Amino acid sequence: MFFEIFSKKFFNVLLNNPSEYDTIIVSFILKGEIFMNQHTRFNLPICLAVEEDAFYHSDEIVKRYIPDIIGQKAIIISEEFLIGIYKDKIMDIRRSFGDAEVIAMKAASFDEAVSIAKRVCVEDVKVIIGIGGGRVLDTAKYAAHISKAVYICMPTSLSNDSLASPFSVLETYGKARKTFACKIPTAIIVDTNMIINAPEGQTLSGIGDTIAKHTALFDWKLSASKTNSRVDDFAYALSRMSYDSVYHCDEKDMKSRVFIRILSRALVMGGLAMEIAGSSRPCSGSEHLFAHAIEEYYPDVKISHGLAVALGSIPACIFQGQSPQGLLDFFRTYKLDIDPRSYGITEDMFADIWDKARTVRTGRITILDDITPDRVQLNEIYSRMVEGK
Repeated sequence: MFFEIFSKKFFNVLLNNPSEYDTIIVSFILKGEIFMNQHTRFNLPICLAVEEDAFYHSDEIVKRYIPDIIGQKAIIISEEFLIGIYKDKIMDIRRSFGDAEVIAMKAASFDEAVSIAKRVCVEDVKVIIGIGGGRVLDTAKYAAHISKAVYICMPTSLSNDSLASPFSVLETYGKARKTFACKIPTAIIVDTNMIINAPEGQTLSGIGDTIAKHTALFDWKLSASKTNSRVDDFAYALSRMSYDSVYHCDEKDMKSRVFIRILSRALVMGGLAMEIAGSSRPCSGSEHLFAHAIEEYYPDVKISHGLAVALGSIPACIFQGQSPQGLLDFFRTYKLDIDPRSYGITEDMFADIWDKARTVRTGRITILDDITPDRVQLNEIYSRMVEGK
């Protein structure tokens, strides 16, 4: 009964957008800890605020939903260039949180996160505020996880679903990266004006990461059938709703506040789906293996994570026996470029990336375990993506 009541309220708050509200706040009890039943527990953010100029009154939002941390020592984590670009907003946030120290992180690495966490523990800092894109947010999130500090996530772009996920992707040795499990943010504050003014490519990246859930969910079910494991229905539903809310969105203007709200909630739902499932399976399948192969074997290819998985979703859809036409039409509508040549990916590289994709995450079962596309098929898919049809 509790699960039925909770899920109904949860979905209604996340998906409904009453015209009388300019601010969308999702607030939950028990400081973010929700018990589905006597066997399962997962964490949720205490609040999700998506509104105009949210950064300028973030202290009011925090005071309303996390009053216990008001007056506690805080630090702000960002990057040097972002601090320069958003100096006024960051300084305003700094003053709102008791002249919090602003730290420009040096790298999005495990060592950097541990260094920040050490400082937090030694100096009795209680709150970490991450302001930036995925690199900053993952570093701040993991530092908060290690130090057990309250973490407030304030994205400057919506490039992927890491803002609310229970994972941080960090550099380990050199440019090698690893995914680390961690606690999700205590609060997520999205300033629609900030997102509207962010580079268009970053928003397209967030769209790509959201739409890729279509093929990820197929692979999750396939893996479950092969391993006799269970697909968590609630996590599956959240991930599917994340995809549906963007794919079927009537608003096509990426710069509109309506679309920003929808994309924000979609990315958060993706993160919560992973938290509930206890893995990235609701959001990551063969299309992500394609992206990881690019990152690991072709680091010079200049493409964001979200755009890479968008590229990977078209072949993945075909491998799964699904028609890619819906995705192709969707990407065309938002002018999301799926021509591999635009990112410096040649026909030979494309084939090699898919060959390597099946080896980059050992144990992750996807459609790539069932099929071995030959060069003729890969060339046909490549040509189809070049033509965009």
